[in-house]
Amino acid sequence: MGMLDGKIAIITGATSGIGERSAELFIEEGATVVLAGRRAELGEAIAARLGQNASFVQADVGDEADIKALIEGTAQRFGRIDVLFNNAGHGLPPFRIAEADIATWDTMMSVHVRGVVIAMKYVAPIMQKQKSGSIITTASVAGYRAGGSSHAYSTAKAAVLHLTRSVAAELGEDGIRVNSISPGAIVTGIFGKGIGLDPNVADQELATLEARFTKAQPIPRAGVPDDIARAAVFLASDGASFVNGADIVVDGGAISGRPFSQGVGARKEMTEAISKAAQGRK
Repeated sequence: MGMLDGKIAIITGATSGIGERSAELFIEEGATVVLAGRRAELGEAIAARLGQNASFVQADVGDEADIKALIEGTAQRFGRIDVLFNNAGHGLPPFRIAEADIATWDTMMSVHVRGVVIAMKYVAPIMQKQKSGSIITTASVAGYRAGGSSHAYSTAKAAVLHLTRSVAAELGEDGIRVNSISPGAIVTGIFGKGIGLDPNVADQELATLEARFTKAQPIPRAGVPDDIARAAVFLASDGASFVNGADIVVDGGAISGRPFSQGVGARKEMTEAISKAAQGRK
């Protein structure tokens, strides 16, 4: 038996990275999955590869009509929705606040916050009628710590963290669990897309990221989409039946601080510099 046997799930942002791997793993664990994304040709190809328990719906999470059709269409087709995984997102290069482009800021909020609210709005009545369901949203460690991502991305993910808690307090009374996952440095195309690369190119240029991310956290390897997908499977499963309003940080320990050896090395360099300066004053 799989952890998700018989469950009906929707995954947004399912045409690459975390969303694609989550769709694969959900199906391996027994779920029927509706993949959603903007790239229709790619989405159809992934769904065909995953087999009869996968289907694709083209949808832009920033478009309320698209999301309404996605969710209501899934409910009509299968009679229920057990899991909604709000995973769609995009990156943005850091900028100084005095140089903020407000249209770009609004787009970031539309995708990462407004899109999540829209999806919750339309799935909530369906799950309330069932008296069950799991809503999962991809947040980020950027929602906890400043300086590592753009102001817009960090702010959007902080909003997602609190939105999760707020909606969990409401829907928990109806037997619906609302949780989030905060990835750390995960090797996906979002970074390349954030600097303007074509999405299909960005999804292929991952070797550089993997090399850089190996030392980004105490666990000495880069994070991969499978790490997040497995956390999503847990939150979607009945094994998480008493988990509500929580955020699972999956970052190899990065949020705890830099690797211990790096701290030791930095302190040694500082000690040597102070000693050298002191010797020079004698």
